[in-house]
Formats: sequence, structure tokens, C-alpha cells
Amino acid sequence: MTDTTQGVKQDADQNTTHFGFQTVATEDKVGMVANVFHNVAAKYDIMNDVMSMGIHRIWKRFTIDCSGVRPGHRVLDLAGGTGDLTAKFSRIVGDKGQVVLADINNSMLNVGRDKLRDLGIIGNVNYVQANAEELPFPDDYFDCITIGFGLRNVTDKDKALRSMYRVLKPGGRLLVLEFSKPVVEPLSKVYDAYSFHLLPKMGELIANDAESYRYLAESIRMHPDQETLKGMMEEAGFEQAKYFNLTGGIVALHRGYKF
Repeated sequence: MTDTTQGVKQDADQNTTHFGFQTVATEDKVGMVANVFHNVAAKYDIMNDVMSMGIHRIWKRFTIDCSGVRPGHRVLDLAGGTGDLTAKFSRIVGDKGQVVLADINNSMLNVGRDKLRDLGIIGNVNYVQANAEELPFPDDYFDCITIGFGLRNVTDKDKALRSMYRVLKPGGRLLVLEFSKPVVEPLSKVYDAYSFHLLPKMGELIANDAESYRYLAESIRMHPDQETLKGMMEEAGFEQAKYFNLTGGIVALHRGYKF
């Protein structure tokens, strides 16, 4: 396994950061990540099902179950992409609630908007193109914030966590669903072989884009591990931070509260 602390060290350098395994100028990363998701947006849902063998739906259901969201709540689905979590939250919060589907990438946001409208989800969902590092919302605004498989693509993760903390209401909770570090060594080896050999090939066959999926595999390895991310959340102000390992730690759900 690649040492995930390398990504944290690079994030600490204001002039350079990581784009997968590459070191790039910090100012260039947003555009490079944007290009990846412009390329994959149209096939994103199909690839999610194929890559995870449908298990991503279980991970997202667990996230919903841990959210504590109730009718009338206001929810931010950050880096919400094609809107899987938004669709579930929309039904839970009802007519008196609100869900904001936010994503920095316009192509992903458009796919999500079209999908949810095809599902008949219209009245209580708003769409906002937003950078997680500088959220365009008032202080103490949301009852719950989720960010699913998006934090690893953010250039300044600490700044983004502080931004999320600012717009969360006292008593609210943040849920970070993200690929993480497998906790069983044999699983790590199998996962590495899958990520670096099969995943780009599937990307080439299904989405005609091996390079974007090679980046996505590399970005997972550069993301902070479970304990490191827990510490980052605490540093941003979140209390009672903890995480749940899913599928042997391939994915982890981190939860923290603002009091």
C-alpha cells in the first residue's frame, strides 16, 4: 500500500499538491480534477455499479441511516454528483425540508439534475455549483452535510472541513463517505491489483477512458487513512468524531458533530 501520509504532506505545501501520484501546482489541480469528471460524468453511474459490484448502494444506505435526517431538515449533499444521496434525502425531508445538491463540476451537476428530474424529484431540491473549500452558504445553515467520494479530490481538505463546519448548525452532523485503507493485509493486496490493473481496463472498455480511472485509483491511495482523517475533522472543530470501516476498510464512513 502507498503511504497515505504522503498526500497529507503534499497538501501542507501551499505551492504544490498531489494529482493522483503526480505532484502538481496547487493552482492547477482544480482544473485537472474537473477534466477527469467532465470525462466520466456520462458513464459515472454505470461505472459505479460495475466497479463496486453494486455494493456502493449499501455504503450509501448506511450513510443515510447514520445521518439522523428527519422531515423538515435542511441537508447539503456536497460533491453530490449524480444525486444518489440527494434522492434519498429528498424523500426523507419532505415538502417542508430542503436538500442542496452541490458539486464543483458542472457536468456532474447536470447529470444529477437530469436524473433526479426524471425520477420526479423537483420541489425540495436545489442545485448549486460550489467549491467545498469556500461554500456559498450562511453560517449555521444545514442540519446535516454529507460528502460522498468527493473529499479525496479536494485540494485543501482542511480548509474544506472548516468550511463545512461553518455552515453546519449547532447539533448538526457531518458524514464523510470515502475510500480508505483496508484493515486486512490480504485484502489490501487484492484491492491494489484490482485498482491498478482491472479498474483502468474497465474504464477503457465502458467509458473509453482509462486515464481518468487510473487517476481515481491513485487518488484513493493518496487520501488520508481513517485515523488521519478523524484527526483532521477534530482539528476543524468537529466533536465525537468516529469512523466505521465498511467492506474491510475499503470504504470508511466518518461522522462528526458540531456542538
